[in-house]
Amino acid sequence: MKKNPRFPIKAIAFLTAILASVSILSAGLVFDKSEFAARRQKLMAQIPDGAAVIFGAQMPTGYVPFFQNSDFHYLCGVEIPNAVLVVDGVRKTSTLFFTITETAAFNEGISLDLVRNAKEVTGVEQVLPLDRLEAALAGLASRTKVLYSPFNPEELPRECSLEKLRTLQANMVFNLWDGRRTRELQAAALLKDRFPQVEVRDASGLIWNLRTIKSPAEIALLRRAGRIAVQAHIGLMKAARPGLHEYELAALFDYLCRKEGCQELAYYVIVASGENHPNGHAHKYDRVLQDGDILVIDAGPRLDYYNIDITVSFPANGTFTPRQKEIYEAVNAVHEANMKVYRPGLSLDQCQREVADILKKQGFDLSKDYFQKLKGGFGHYVGMAVHDVGGRVDVLRPGMVIANEPAFVSAGEKIGVRIEDTILITETGCENLTTGLPRAVMDIEALMKKTGPR
Repeated sequence: MKKNPRFPIKAIAFLTAILASVSILSAGLVFDKSEFAARRQKLMAQIPDGAAVIFGAQMPTGYVPFFQNSDFHYLCGVEIPNAVLVVDGVRKTSTLFFTITETAAFNEGISLDLVRNAKEVTGVEQVLPLDRLEAALAGLASRTKVLYSPFNPEELPRECSLEKLRTLQANMVFNLWDGRRTRELQAAALLKDRFPQVEVRDASGLIWNLRTIKSPAEIALLRRAGRIAVQAHIGLMKAARPGLHEYELAALFDYLCRKEGCQELAYYVIVASGENHPNGHAHKYDRVLQDGDILVIDAGPRLDYYNIDITVSFPANGTFTPRQKEIYEAVNAVHEANMKVYRPGLSLDQCQREVADILKKQGFDLSKDYFQKLKGGFGHYVGMAVHDVGGRVDVLRPGMVIANEPAFVSAGEKIGVRIEDTILITETGCENLTTGLPRAVMDIEALMKKTGPR
């Protein structure tokens, strides 16, 4: 099929390559230094008997930009390789350790102001060279009973700690031809070996409990990321048509996010169509869109270390078939009903019961095949990881950010529908951080009649 001139894929790929080369490292911190200080103070309150030792990310081995790991960045916002942060819960102070030459910092795009004036820029009480770390830890071990350090794997872009742990266990820890510890468990073992007089405890849960509840500054950043994500998805919907390759849509989403300042994507762009619908994370992009296909595109940007999770479902040709419409409207009804009941104190069981009551009042036949799988509820946390830390969401609390993601797949019919937004739980209900997408059938069909990105 002849390419539509309104959609210059080669130009988009070229610009995406340029934008991908731009490092996130900048002169300042993502948030004001007082934001990070408040987080460290909260951690100190949880460890009155000891100190936390948080190891930063290492320099990457390939030609990719350096990103700090989530826990380290959460506590100080510093983007310097191989840095270490010590948060002393006894003395209520923090110390940042790092060593980097100005030439190396310049070459990596690291702020020279940060390197030269780290104490002033970060607000951390003390800054020392990395070779002073062991002596400092020996001093801590002589006057405290416990050293805390994360036992779970660090999160880097497109990673989720607990999912990464399972992969590392299979690849390394339990592999008979490897057997190495994870970096975090090796560090914990070294702390115990070098300072046998102290107990070494896991700090992951302590930090993750803080990360679960988002601050006003985090929420403002997520709103910005949400607006970028919505416009990128709208661009995809307007550009999609039969004859387009799935990889072209993936490239377009990447470009549309990067041109608005996003340094990365939250995860690879998921594009499911045709026989690939049963694969909820389809990303091989091995199909050319056909007339009559319905698409599921699950994609979100990563902006200044924070992620957004959105899924849209729409027909490639811009018009739903009757069966596609039937299934889509059922999924969307659950999605909208969830939004009506989300509030602090709501449990998963309560959510499912209240959503079912809403659907019955709206006249839906809950004996239909899709409603046997379509239950009200809420998905994973969203934040510094797309499947953010915190474990299972049992009861909603103000400040939580979660995914609203009902879905249904009919493999035999080659139909898949997933509708997902990133939701903030407020004091009185909820806020859609990714509002603005057309979700009703008539609105989707109207949008897709408009021209796509140039």
